[in-house]
Amino acid sequence: MKKTFAMAALALAISFGSIACKKKVSDAELTTQATTVVTSNPNATVEVKEGTAHLSGTFADEASRDAMISQLKAIPGIKEVMDMSRIEAPVAIETVSAVDPAVQQKVTDAVKDFPSVKVEVVNGELTLTGDVSPAQARKIKESVDALQAGKVNYNYNVK
Repeated sequence: MKKTFAMAALALAISFGSIACKKKVSDAELTTQATTVVTSNPNATVEVKEGTAHLSGTFADEASRDAMISQLKAIPGIKEVMDMSRIEAPVAIETVSAVDPAVQQKVTDAVKDFPSVKVEVVNGELTLTGDVSPAQARKIKESVDALQAGKVNYNYNVK
């Protein structure tokens, strides 16, 4: 009986000793680890206080925010994640061509007899590309100039 009691006391002492020997991770170390995780989203920040990660910033969608929270919870020493972030949908940017579509269509019609020539809008300017002969280049230029289409870049190859 005394031996059983002594063995139980020894086992209890060893278990308390091993628990006491566990190193407690500081908030600074946890913040460093959490910041490493959060760097994948430049619009988010994290701070750790008393083992609780405080996530703030903006995310494009719920899935990316939830993934970030899961990654933070997986860090050993993080007890809880307080989510103070918000979801902001990306703003749709509408691009408007500086070239009137009617003018572009007129130029396209003017060069329809030259199948190797493409009419495109590049950096807000009409641009003609392709391979043409010197005679074709002269005819194309005369046709397009007659339309008074404004600035046109003749970037075709004359062969």
